[in-house]
Amino acid sequence: MLHSRLPSVNVEAPEPELLSISDAILALKGLVSRQLPLMIFVFLACVSLALLYVITAQRMYTSTASLIIDSRKISLMQQQQSAGSDAPIESAMIDSQVEIIKSDTIALSVIKDLRLVDEPEFTGDSGGLIGNVVGAVFSLISSPTPPSEYQQLRKALGRFAKNLAVKRVGLSYVIEISYRSTSADRAAQISNAVAEAYIVDSLEAKYNASRRAAVWLQDRMKELRVQASAAERGVADYKAKNNIVDAGGRLLSEQQLAEINSALTVARAQRAEAQARLERITTILKADDEDRNVILNDLATVADTMQNPVIVKLRQTYLDYAAKESDWSNRYGANHLAVINLRNQMREIRRSIKDELKRTAESFKSDLEIAKSREEASQKSLSDAINQSNDTSQAQIVLRDLESNAQSARALSDNFLQMYMVSVQQQSFPITEARVITPAAMSLGPSSPKTLLVLLGGVLVGGLFAAASGFVRDMMDRVFRTAPQVEAMLGVSCLAVVPRVLPDELPQSGWSKARTVAKLARISGWRHLSGKSEPEQQVVASIGSEYPAGAQLPSRQMNITDTMSGVVTRAPFSRFAEAMRAVKMAIDLSRDEATCKVIGITSSLPNEGKSTIAGAIAQASSMSGTRTLLVDCDIRNPSLTRRFSPDAQAGIVELVLGQAELKDLIWTDSQSGLHFLPCVLASRSSNSADLLASAPMERLFKALRSHYDLIIVDMSPLAPVIDVRGTSRIVDHYTLVVEWAETKIDIVKRSLDEAPGVQKKLMGVVLNKVDIGALGRYDSHRGDYYRNRYYHRYGYVD
Repeated sequence: MLHSRLPSVNVEAPEPELLSISDAILALKGLVSRQLPLMIFVFLACVSLALLYVITAQRMYTSTASLIIDSRKISLMQQQQSAGSDAPIESAMIDSQVEIIKSDTIALSVIKDLRLVDEPEFTGDSGGLIGNVVGAVFSLISSPTPPSEYQQLRKALGRFAKNLAVKRVGLSYVIEISYRSTSADRAAQISNAVAEAYIVDSLEAKYNASRRAAVWLQDRMKELRVQASAAERGVADYKAKNNIVDAGGRLLSEQQLAEINSALTVARAQRAEAQARLERITTILKADDEDRNVILNDLATVADTMQNPVIVKLRQTYLDYAAKESDWSNRYGANHLAVINLRNQMREIRRSIKDELKRTAESFKSDLEIAKSREEASQKSLSDAINQSNDTSQAQIVLRDLESNAQSARALSDNFLQMYMVSVQQQSFPITEARVITPAAMSLGPSSPKTLLVLLGGVLVGGLFAAASGFVRDMMDRVFRTAPQVEAMLGVSCLAVVPRVLPDELPQSGWSKARTVAKLARISGWRHLSGKSEPEQQVVASIGSEYPAGAQLPSRQMNITDTMSGVVTRAPFSRFAEAMRAVKMAIDLSRDEATCKVIGITSSLPNEGKSTIAGAIAQASSMSGTRTLLVDCDIRNPSLTRRFSPDAQAGIVELVLGQAELKDLIWTDSQSGLHFLPCVLASRSSNSADLLASAPMERLFKALRSHYDLIIVDMSPLAPVIDVRGTSRIVDHYTLVVEWAETKIDIVKRSLDEAPGVQKKLMGVVLNKVDIGALGRYDSHRGDYYRNRYYHRYGYVD
């Protein structure tokens, strides 16, 4: 119900701590409890979709045939070509065969051999509930003309490719051919047919390729031999003509060029460094002689000056004199003779430092000239080396081209010779490397849908989606929920957590007791320790000189017990009343530390309950015996006036303008003795902010301070209007009312950032309209703290 802390200073945001296991469990428990309905819905939706798929999916049967790419046959061919060779089959070749089996050529061959175009499974509806629905939709939007033979064939080809699966078994030479069909017999028949079609296609392709390549390879091989011989003779002639000798693949001029280039890079770096140092010390020398930053800051940026013992000593002496000058100025005044003498000495030291810096600058200039000369020499050497290397490299470039052409020609000639020998042998002895090792057999049961697997996947996916949806929704909840969240986000204390309650839900048993307590407080003259009256001052003319400080002001009677603010007197042992007493206690503690008589109650947006909180705090303070005044300063929307004194004809506006006296405007609650100053609007006004910030308003509150121990001011919201920003001179501290689970965090932060005067004097935040039953789901550490069983023992009831 309450979360009160000392409000004298703002509460800094807590440093992040490592999340313990218990905290993680509590956080997870809170997340689940907050988002349980959404998570259950998402989980059941995923499981229902999985169950619907299992029920409506068509039963499919799968049969698998296995064939192997026989490496022994390839080894036999290789032995015929080259004795002793035994190269293994490349993995890429096996993968290529898999793609060949899945090609349209094999599929069309099987479709024609088995006449699959006439089967309804390949040219009819897709089957299953989903397939029938899709087919019906397409039949409505498609033309009624019957499909052509080509269209039927392409449709059958698409169905065939969809249900065919070809894969390599691990890293072996075995390839599995699987087919799914609504008939177990048809699935086995098609799998075996695909394997046979692949073997036949492989034999035909090898024979045709060998026969066409043999003639062309023989003629091409002769041409390549002549070209290779000519290219090799050209390389030998060019080397002899240009006296080129290979010395490890790199010329001497290339090595020399690399070394000169490295030396040039070093010279450029040294020149840049010398120039940077010179520019920096030149900047310092151009500074004003009276600029102390030259002595205190800029010298430290030049490393060479800090290594100069003269400058170091002068700078240290200057800093000592500067310290003395500051100390003596504070003691004897800035115009004291000793202080002036110190300043003159400091000026002389600065001049000495500049003289020493000039000598250092001359040294830097000499270093820069040396670095530039070194760079120019390196650049000239590099240019000479480049010119010399260009002449030598021209011949090397031409030689490399000749050698590359010769090698390419010889390699190409050898490859063609090898291909010609292979094509001749394959043409005389055509074989295929593939053979069937396991023919496809009829399946004993359907292979899909896998009921258990689908349902298990639905449960797992549903759980993941449920957790993700709950987490995302919880992260998007950008409103205030708990007191620690308020303190962490805004950096101020959460003074109280006020429960959401309706007046007719509260018991009436506390009425007589509350009235008795208020009466005893008034009789005994209870006052808070910090509630001592200020020195009496002359009341301003707008209030009336006949009522001196501390005098009892005449007033009209009102009864606020039946309003929401009257819950404090109607149900003094409720959580609401206890929260108001917590805010009052925070105000009292602030009054002990400093002047704190005028408390402004505001909010970021309308309808957050600031007026109700203002009235309830004032009611609780008045019941304790404190002379309390409740002022309605929400000039644009005086809701407290409409609620407490709807018959009021004048209020604070007329009082500030001098059109009425305070004795004619004060209303008094008949039960608690609370005084109320209303606000009456004859018409809407656009200069309400100017009125609140005016000097008459400041003088009015200065006079009211002498009559009351505590003044509670109900103000406009921060975000819509700027009225509150003009009240910083009349208000000692502000209290911000935030509606639980409604007010956005960004809105509150933006409102406070736009009103720095309010943020500077902000005493704390009241979290209003809290759902106590749901609070435990968001604040796991304090969830049980708000339960009824902890309050019944001390007479608290809800």
